[in-house]
Amino acid sequence: MKTSKFWHFIANLATWLLVLGVVFPIVWMVFTALHTRDEILGGINTLTFTPQWHNFVDMWKNIDFLGYFKNSLIICGFTMVFACTFALFGGYALAKYRFPGAGLFSTAVISTQMIPGIMFLIPIYLMFLWINKTIHLPMVNTYWGMILVYTAFYTPMSIFIMRSFFVSIPKELEESAIVDGCNRFQAFLRIILPLAVPGMVATCVFIFLTAWDELMFAWVLTTTSDVQTIPVGIRLFVGQFGTQNRYDLLMAAATVVTVPVMLVFFLCQKYFIRGMTAGAVKG
Repeated sequence: MKTSKFWHFIANLATWLLVLGVVFPIVWMVFTALHTRDEILGGINTLTFTPQWHNFVDMWKNIDFLGYFKNSLIICGFTMVFACTFALFGGYALAKYRFPGAGLFSTAVISTQMIPGIMFLIPIYLMFLWINKTIHLPMVNTYWGMILVYTAFYTPMSIFIMRSFFVSIPKELEESAIVDGCNRFQAFLRIILPLAVPGMVATCVFIFLTAWDELMFAWVLTTTSDVQTIPVGIRLFVGQFGTQNRYDLLMAAATVVTVPVMLVFFLCQKYFIRGMTAGAVKG
């Protein structure tokens, strides 16, 4: 009994240390954003200091973060809608239908996530140039170009998440609806889809947060501030003020980017955790 309590205490202690290790950099970032440049270079005192809220005002004046926010919302929003829609139907088909090649297709979908994204960078860029040259459809430095790339990247993992959730829904519910007079599509809309809301929320949160943080493709495939996203804006901001040791403005920019995304995650975490763990026991 004492041994069990001891290991329970060790497990709790390890969990709290892990949480502290994750949360501390974020708290330190916010504290740093509220200090002056001289205070940061001279050593931060977190107990007695006057919050420098003007750092956030100066940050907004020095770079067009509102434009980057708008671009990120448009690109990530449409990516979330398209990828989640594909994952919804793809995950349902893999979970509920048995067709030749279903296992191979599921394996292929997951296998795509094992290939480093950087290997696709040059081929995609050259393909976009070829499309522009051949059919005169601009792809580089456009919203739809970025949405297409992100949708292709995040759909496979989203299918896996949705499939796991659909597997956890008892097939008897759908069969009962069909017996009562619904066809397969009506049973999907009226029975399965409402039950799949937590999985859809988890998938949408995963897609949105992953796309929001992506830098490599956004850096290469966008060239002007009309399309560039938040990570590119931060990268440009670091290049502009990093050499001036303006860590106060850099941390203010990082806080503005991080806090809204954290709030979205915390508001949806119940559905996210439920959707991500669905099918862990069954299927």
